[in-house]
Amino acid sequence: MLKIELVVCPIDFSDISIRAYRHALSLAEHYQAKLVVLHIVEEWRHPSASWAASAADLNAFYEELSANGRQRLGEFVKSHTHDESQPELVVERGTAPDQILSFARARKADVIVMGTHGQRGFDRLVLGSTTDRVMRTARCPVMVVPPQDSMAAGDESHSVRRLSRILFCADFSDNSAAALDYAVSAADEYDAELTLLHVVEHGLLLHGNLEDATARAAEQLNRLIPAEPTHTTRKIKTIVRVGKPYQELIQYALEERPDMVSMGIRGRGTLDVAVFGSTTYRVMQLGSCPVLVVNA
Repeated sequence: MLKIELVVCPIDFSDISIRAYRHALSLAEHYQAKLVVLHIVEEWRHPSASWAASAADLNAFYEELSANGRQRLGEFVKSHTHDESQPELVVERGTAPDQILSFARARKADVIVMGTHGQRGFDRLVLGSTTDRVMRTARCPVMVVPPQDSMAAGDESHSVRRLSRILFCADFSDNSAAALDYAVSAADEYDAELTLLHVVEHGLLLHGNLEDATARAAEQLNRLIPAEPTHTTRKIKTIVRVGKPYQELIQYALEERPDMVSMGIRGRGTLDVAVFGSTTYRVMQLGSCPVLVVNA
């Protein structure tokens, strides 16, 4: 069974942060885990620092930025948390992805929950992405909350969100094996329905016909189903679709509305993904539910 004792949620005070925070809060409450809310003061975003007359002035300027960050973080949590929860508030200084990764490693986080702002293609290559860097480098899984997340930012219920339907995207690689373990564990924890989905990409078939490829994929999916524990009855189904993987995965998610998608990811560089594309990245950006990204 997956054990979650520490959830880290980076906050930048955007609407996406609100959505991510509510998922992190719900996850921490369900697992009775500690929740750390982390804000990074990125010094490079404050050109006024160059006006400091001395090192003392510069240090005072950064201290003021950190104090303001702590105040805003306290106000943010107060506005979006019900009385029973008391997250730990942490403000760090530095570059956001570096500080998030360093903090998560030092504290041995079990999962990082954060939002993504929807940059794609050339914009993402030029501007970079904190979420992208974290999810490709973190030693723990990263739950990525997309801009179109169905848990609307305006929802003030603060209720614990149950996972009733979990979708695992299988490409039969080593990268997806770890993601399957997390999907199965979460399904057991929440008594949720688990769907194992594989997409046969017609244009990449090297031999045989589509019917044979679909049958082989169905057999491979069935072999992925783990032995059922004695104390529970799992609700697992397998589905094979044909088409572009990211299009079919997104379409299935729109049709069936899973509460979470679990996917593996390759730790490729930003340039590779920007040029060649990434099924995981596209599902994150275009889907409507959180994606648990597991880096093998």
